[in-house]
Amino acid sequence: MVNDPIVHIIMPVKDAIEMAEQAIRAVVGSGHSLTVYDDFSMPENAERLDELQKELGIEVIHLSEKINHPSPNYRWVLIHSQQECVQKGAHLVIIESDVIVKESTIYTLFKGVKSRIGIIASVTTNEKGIINFPYEYARRYKEDGICRKRLSFCCTLLTNEFLRAYDFEQLDPEKNWYDVHISHVSRQLGFENILQVSNPVVHKPHSSRPWKQLKYTNPLLYYWRKLILRRDKI
Repeated sequence: MVNDPIVHIIMPVKDAIEMAEQAIRAVVGSGHSLTVYDDFSMPENAERLDELQKELGIEVIHLSEKINHPSPNYRWVLIHSQQECVQKGAHLVIIESDVIVKESTIYTLFKGVKSRIGIIASVTTNEKGIINFPYEYARRYKEDGICRKRLSFCCTLLTNEFLRAYDFEQLDPEKNWYDVHISHVSRQLGFENILQVSNPVVHKPHSSRPWKQLKYTNPLLYYWRKLILRRDKI
């Protein structure tokens, strides 16, 4: 599976460079190539990504050199990476910059690919191995299986079959995040979504968007920012 072109692995990054570097090194350490989308990080953090590109051989795409739209730019990243995958016949693996994969994580996702599977996700845990956000509902799950609830893009494979069935150009440009919507579309198109509870990854929620920690420490302020300032649109 090492350097196998059948998967295209991406990681959107927005500052929080120490956490992002841990996540990047975990992917590279598992023997896989990686494309990092730098979503308007601060100059010193963008520079650090360039240093990691030289050291680790990752590809870094600075969105500041491509577009003028302010962060977050998940829609642009999804459209661009979908085009890459369709052209190469590859599955898309999204690993967010607050997730630490294991050596076997990506291969285990890939092994789950079958006809009419749309999305396969690794369950997320804290460093003690306890399932955490956004999969708390899966704590009662005993084994991998079809997920009737939404999947996150924390560490997730979108199959090439699904990527060819739904054009991400259709994604609402007024939204910020698309995991809920794309999970629903997958099922609407007749695909199954799989949650692999036997394939956990460590998730440190919202490390790249520190203001979202308010959800846990000051929920009133969080929802004021979310609803009044129209941030975090799903």
